[in-house]
Amino acid sequence: MYPDLQSSLLCDEVRQERNGKFMLLGIFDTVRARSLPLRFSRLCIVTRWCSGEGSFQQRSRILCPDQEAVLAEGRNIPLRLQSPESTATNVEVFADLEFGEFGTYWVEVLLDEAMMIRFPIRILKSPAKAPHS
Repeated sequence: MYPDLQSSLLCDEVRQERNGKFMLLGIFDTVRARSLPLRFSRLCIVTRWCSGEGSFQQRSRILCPDQEAVLAEGRNIPLRLQSPESTATNVEVFADLEFGEFGTYWVEVLLDEAMMIRFPIRILKSPAKAPHS
């Protein structure tokens, strides 16, 4: 039984406590920058799956504003759900990711090569600081 994608979030950092709970830090969808390129030393995509059963392969990618060029592509992540009551949380880390142009980039999460979700990351130009009077 194919699972449901309960959530997919973009954030700066993910930590897991001893009790298994995940802590997501710096959830975002828009970044403002004065100049480019804009470099992220670490960017995380967190997915949570539920209501499925079986073995699957998850893959994430980030597309450039032209919606064709791939800025970054993750590895295949095995996903196993023992029963429909099971859940699975995956954290994918992209290191040293560089955004070279302003615009809307797109995060895609695929399961067995089928697109499950697509959402935007906006890289916007910050307004110049006003001169002091």
